[in-house]
Amino acid sequence: MATAAERIGDTKVPMSLLEKGAYINYQRIEDNLAIVRSRLNRPLTLSEKILYGHLDDPHGQDIVRGTSYLKLRPDRVACQDATAQMALLQFMSAGMDTAAVPTTVHCDHLIEAQIGGVKDLARAIDINKEVYDFLATATAKYGLGFWKPGSGIIHQIILENYAFPGGLMIGTDSHTPNAGGLGMAAVGVGGADAVDVMAGLPWELKCPKTIGVELKGKISGWTTPKDVILKVAGILTVKGGTGAIVEYYGEGVNSLSCTGMATICNMGAEIGATTSIFPFNHRMQDYLTATKRADIGEYAQRFSHNLVADKGVEYDQQITIDLNELEPHINGPFTPDLATPVSKFKDEVIKNNWPAELKVALIGSCTNSSYEDMSRAASIARQASSHGLTTKSKFTVTPGSEQVRATIERDGQMAALEEVGGLVLANACGPCIGQWDRKDVKKGEKNSIITSYNRNFTGRNDANPATHAFVASPDIVTAFAFAGDLRFNPLTDELTGADGKKFKFDDPNGLELPPKGYDPGQNTFQAPPSDRASVQVAVDPKSDRLQLLKPFKPWDGKTPTDLPILIKVKGKCTTDHISAGGPWLKYRGHLENISQNCLIGAINSENGEANKVKNQITGEYGAVPATAAYYRDHGIKWVVVGDHNYGEGSSREHAALEPRFLGGLAIITRSFARIHETNLKKQGMLALTFANPDDYEKVRPDDRVDILGLETFAPGKNLTLRLKHSDGSQEELPLAHSFNEGQIEWFKAGSALNLMAAKANEAKASA
Repeated sequence: MATAAERIGDTKVPMSLLEKGAYINYQRIEDNLAIVRSRLNRPLTLSEKILYGHLDDPHGQDIVRGTSYLKLRPDRVACQDATAQMALLQFMSAGMDTAAVPTTVHCDHLIEAQIGGVKDLARAIDINKEVYDFLATATAKYGLGFWKPGSGIIHQIILENYAFPGGLMIGTDSHTPNAGGLGMAAVGVGGADAVDVMAGLPWELKCPKTIGVELKGKISGWTTPKDVILKVAGILTVKGGTGAIVEYYGEGVNSLSCTGMATICNMGAEIGATTSIFPFNHRMQDYLTATKRADIGEYAQRFSHNLVADKGVEYDQQITIDLNELEPHINGPFTPDLATPVSKFKDEVIKNNWPAELKVALIGSCTNSSYEDMSRAASIARQASSHGLTTKSKFTVTPGSEQVRATIERDGQMAALEEVGGLVLANACGPCIGQWDRKDVKKGEKNSIITSYNRNFTGRNDANPATHAFVASPDIVTAFAFAGDLRFNPLTDELTGADGKKFKFDDPNGLELPPKGYDPGQNTFQAPPSDRASVQVAVDPKSDRLQLLKPFKPWDGKTPTDLPILIKVKGKCTTDHISAGGPWLKYRGHLENISQNCLIGAINSENGEANKVKNQITGEYGAVPATAAYYRDHGIKWVVVGDHNYGEGSSREHAALEPRFLGGLAIITRSFARIHETNLKKQGMLALTFANPDDYEKVRPDDRVDILGLETFAPGKNLTLRLKHSDGSQEELPLAHSFNEGQIEWFKAGSALNLMAAKANEAKASA
């Protein structure tokens, strides 16, 4: 008697232990790929399998790498507290009563590092009470999971509780790709993208190219997974991964821990990659088992044929790294792609006159705060302690989650780090994102720090533009803390113990997973209540931190003429330059107030200064936000002209919301970072690029401009920028764009949210 073959979907495995009724949908991937394979008739990369396995319409979807816009159905959404405020405010405007996919909010960005974890957390809970109350009530109202302050950093919490092989997730933080360490395609987005998915709409992504990174050999000694991505960043630069997914493969993958793979994927954000991903293997299965998700590991094992790349697959670009030969690297200062092997770092310090004295060494963050990271750092600390040493530099430790903190406290790593002078900070982002009340140097004082973080743009960690920030593995950072000098090489150089005798560090060692299992620590998770109807979302109309949103005005249908250039930006302009973090984080839920930081860090090409631009109406110089608001309040739209890779860095959509709120119409650049370009489009801004990048040089800061061709705005059709110079001459330059039909509708409606709300109202009216 014949029986039907068992389908993978016949088994129901929950996506998370914390959510009821949400199951892993491997059957959708299996079914979609059967359709896609018959259409493409070629081997697929791992990232293609996951993305195409989540297509909204596998039959009709156009699929061309680097060209098509994919409409996808992510499995889940994650938001950190700084970006969640605006995302939830937008979601509330969309008229929905429940998120369409599992969604979580994580309180990790608003806790300032000052004197130590416990006191800093208590202070943050007091200072940010109204924001936390808003997030707690909004998540309860709309059916979202809420991780309270002190829980840990979003990416670590996701890895511990929600990431699974083959899943597709979007998150409102640029380091969301961290979940690639568990074989998940996890992409950083702006809040407007998150709102789309929460509202049940497909998520749109330009079909990424794929960069294959083959890992040969085996990692050992002082070399860590962090050094893989530091090396890759040096090869690809901060924009080399733009529009691509970085996919790792090869024999060397199996020598990396699951959390080590997550480190590599996390910092892939620094090369502009859409995301990064590893194939499913036993190291992931071990981690899933250790985090009480063995059933997911077993399910993934059954589905493993779709959790690795096909044989014979072709990548758009390929890199090979031999782990047997890979040296520890140190990247920086001022950019995460200036990569130097540790053996050559001393020479670079001397040659470039970087401050050799190391003021502070910082380990942890979402990039490197795993049990393994802390174990290896503790092994170095114990070696130094055995010779009677404490750290010469200030030394801070940031656990990535409450679970990691509790476990390293139980198992002794925390004590080992504290005994040599380590200060344990709260389970939060802290100095990594500028939440650091630093007192040991004055602003403007030249100094050096080294971190195991991911990002080191000018002023990012401590708001001091003179701070030279370097990025390395926790092992190298910890060893440097004892030397107090950047010219030290822990692999070859000796230190002097308290007894006057010289010694050299042995290779660090650590445990991948805790032998006694993880200690969950305090319970900091709030599940949505069963009765949500009675929940009132807490927003005080008089608040200076939270403000309900008003819709932006739609395009008036007219050709924009005689627009002033608010600022012609010179050189690197990250989202930190456009919408600064640090003290401004507290205004992330109040668009009017946070807009006072708009472009204050950008360098004006006219005078080489920051936050000083000429008002083309009054002739006076003033702050960028004040000048923009003057134009807006006088009914004058304006444009910004930018350089290469404009908007790189953090995914913060405030960098797009603020120019829109202040009356901007277009941002015109040599090139954009992916997330920022999408964010601008979502808010109804024109994100345009010079068809000839050198045309940037033709723009004069005091030009007036027309943007021609919007009446026939269409995909693939250039617009025209007419420059009207102050001497009476004119010239016309072609402007390229990447808008598709749907995105053009966003522009015409005034924003993607406007279009969504209009369609929702139409549906209600016809019901």
